[in-house]
Amino acid sequence: MDNNAIINTTDNSNWRELKSKLFLGIVILLSCITISPILLILYELISKGIKQINPDFFFKVAPDTLQAMTAVRNGEILPGGIANGISGTLLMVALAALIAIPVSIVIGIFLYENQGKKYANLIRTLTDILQGVPSVVLGLISYIWIVQGVTKGFSALAGSVALAIMMLPLIIRSTEETMKMLPISIKEAAAALGVPYHKIILKVMIPSGFSGLMTGILLSISRVIGETAPLMLTTLGSTAINLNIKKPTSAVPLQIWEFYNNPNMIDLVWSSSLFLLGFVLTLNIIAKRISLRYN
Repeated sequence: MDNNAIINTTDNSNWRELKSKLFLGIVILLSCITISPILLILYELISKGIKQINPDFFFKVAPDTLQAMTAVRNGEILPGGIANGISGTLLMVALAALIAIPVSIVIGIFLYENQGKKYANLIRTLTDILQGVPSVVLGLISYIWIVQGVTKGFSALAGSVALAIMMLPLIIRSTEETMKMLPISIKEAAAALGVPYHKIILKVMIPSGFSGLMTGILLSISRVIGETAPLMLTTLGSTAINLNIKKPTSAVPLQIWEFYNNPNMIDLVWSSSLFLLGFVLTLNIIAKRISLRYN
């Protein structure tokens, strides 16, 4: 009887171990299937875009059609690069961040401080709706507000406003959720010491939630940095480096679209896409490191 019990126990243990290994194998297989598209995209971008990566790619403007045609005919690397696109992207993203970050943090803290109130719930609902609005619609709104109403023409300012509107819901919700994760005792301790409310927010709550706030900001920037549709309606593009926010400027996503429409500049499409992917990947890695370091 004892021997049979031992045999049954051994069989059950072997069967459980077999099921565990089978389940582990299925998980690994599904994980490989999930990441395979990303690996294929990376391989395609690196293999086709790396040959155009050189100092000129970062510090010179895009070539014209004649220069590109001549280089393709001679089997040479395309001259020039995307300096005008990089400068335009950095300009508009920086300006959009200056517009969106303070407004978003203030609104996020307001939602945290007024949970359950009708006005706060309305703002929260509108924020969720704004997050689902197509980017081209936001570009059209910026065209009406800024291009027609302020600058009277295409400009970097109009593109920045479109990107800032897209950043708002991401930072607002991340700010609210970050504030919810902080212990209420921190706020109570500061209030007990007689610290004014605005200093509690500026000197206690925001520094304590720095990790979550910065992560939300960087992720929102990586979200908008590759947008093309709103910029087509607001900035138009430029063949030269332009840092005047009231004038048309270029951006890397816009240049990718322009290169795509020119068969002589297909190589720059892959290189520009590789640069944009690497930039976004870097922002995500930085956001992750900040989150882990200050958690």
